[in-house]
Amino acid sequence: MFGTSSRSPLSRTVPGQGAALPPQMTAVVQDGYGGTDVLTIKTVPLPVISAGDVLVQVHAAGLAKGAWHVMTGTPYLLRVFFGLRSPRQQVAGHNLAGTVMAVGEDVTRFKPGDRVYGIGKGSFAGYAAALERKLAPMPEGLDFEQAAAVPVSGLTALQAVADAARVSRGQRVLVTGASGGVGSLAVQLAVAAGAEVTGVCSAGKAGFVRGLGAQNVLDYQSEDFAASAGAYDAVIDIAGNPSLTRLRRALKPGGTAALVGGEEGGRVTGGMIERQLAGRFLSMLDRGHRRFRNVLAKESGAELERLNGLLESGAVVPHIDSRFPLADVAAAMARLESGQVQGSIVMTVSGT
Repeated sequence: MFGTSSRSPLSRTVPGQGAALPPQMTAVVQDGYGGTDVLTIKTVPLPVISAGDVLVQVHAAGLAKGAWHVMTGTPYLLRVFFGLRSPRQQVAGHNLAGTVMAVGEDVTRFKPGDRVYGIGKGSFAGYAAALERKLAPMPEGLDFEQAAAVPVSGLTALQAVADAARVSRGQRVLVTGASGGVGSLAVQLAVAAGAEVTGVCSAGKAGFVRGLGAQNVLDYQSEDFAASAGAYDAVIDIAGNPSLTRLRRALKPGGTAALVGGEEGGRVTGGMIERQLAGRFLSMLDRGHRRFRNVLAKESGAELERLNGLLESGAVVPHIDSRFPLADVAAAMARLESGQVQGSIVMTVSGT
């Protein structure tokens, strides 16, 4: 994870800097699974990049629900992929926006000095390595904090709205969990596609969701989106807790539900696997040809570039709920879990 390379992969530095990269950086390091006590601020060596990697000086890093799952190690199934007793990637975080400082010998799309955003290996730090294929040029007009809020949330929203549900002009679309990082982007993407959007959120967030472009807003605590059967051409289910029966009832014959979330299945699987399997089963049985499609974001710079035009035009705007320095990562996690977030949380990083 940390250390130096005998072949000195940091061979290309930003023109005009002169001085070599610092040997160490500040990072949020995770030593096990649990609460915020497993996250500590440490000084560690810069990451070593491989031939296909880019070294990015991180200016901002998005904090999404996935970081909480990695911190807690739940659902337990995730530990098969991240590490059984502790995460193999010790530095926390994935979403990033920053400046390219060095590139591996096989990298052709980026050079030192480029502004990039995407998905890295440990972004809650001054510097992070990232695969070239998981980065994209930063959209013009966005600052680093806005860009850092986009990668995983934006890819999930894009692939749910455009690919799974195939939302198009004139359709009626329901978005559950409409006020969060993924939901706020999904609402805007559906509006940009020409759909009439209904957002589902708490009453206190209704004004925010309307401001995203939703024509209608339902309070999930007092209003049932399935009360009018067959009202929607597509449902983007980000909340992950409405029953599939209710989602099916809300859909028109021939409609599609894109299943993004799954938070109600306990500590072992988290419910997503069961939810996805049940969705496939219902799709096969439904004579009205209502479809349930599973969404697992494809992490790709090329996919991010699909978003760039919408981000640059202002049709889609990342909304920042709050900003925290790395030292306040525990407070940032608490905010994430508060249920009050509107948009995205961003960690601000100095790059040192």
